[in-house]
Amino acid sequence: MAQLLRVQNFNVSSDGIGAGEDQTLERPFGHIEPERLFAWAGATASWPMRTEPGGSRGLDDYLTRDYARNIGAEIMGRNKFGPQRGPWLNHEWRGWWGEEPPFRTPVFVMTHHKRPSFTLSDTTFHFVDGDPATVLEQAREAARGKDVRLGGGATTIRQFLDADLVDTLHVAVSPVKLGSGVRLWESPDELLDRFHLDVVPSPSGVAHHLFWRK
Repeated sequence: MAQLLRVQNFNVSSDGIGAGEDQTLERPFGHIEPERLFAWAGATASWPMRTEPGGSRGLDDYLTRDYARNIGAEIMGRNKFGPQRGPWLNHEWRGWWGEEPPFRTPVFVMTHHKRPSFTLSDTTFHFVDGDPATVLEQAREAARGKDVRLGGGATTIRQFLDADLVDTLHVAVSPVKLGSGVRLWESPDELLDRFHLDVVPSPSGVAHHLFWRK
């Protein structure tokens, strides 16, 4: 069975923006409030950071649970890993997620500035400088037959789309307009030359866009 490259639970606004501008240590998503995009997932029973019982069931919960299904490795851009740019000034920064990152697989961070790999709990971060096809080959080898998740951000997803490497995408479109930021698309119709698309509205207000390769 082929190893798929999957975009899972990626969140954008109704005008296609996945993150704000001016990312800092205090503001991982730049000038936007992430809750405006992610509230649907945080409200589900299966949200991995849930500390209280309860939460919604149904479509949103199913897609939240599906995030980890058959994933053997993740690829992400450097901006998803942290706010630093350019050469690493030190190696103390080890991601936004603390000592227990949620990935539980090898993670390949795309960067022009390499640093040694390290492991936190059951997640190992590798820092790789290569084109999308080369990085995907490394991730597939590490995934040991399972699929690879393309975690974002929007710029990284666009790189892999432009290289025609993505097999499936799930993009949750929230009913908010942000106006400026890092854009995944002007319109989801941009992908219809290569992908089938089903749009499934949710009671939470988001519209789940499910793409699969033609």
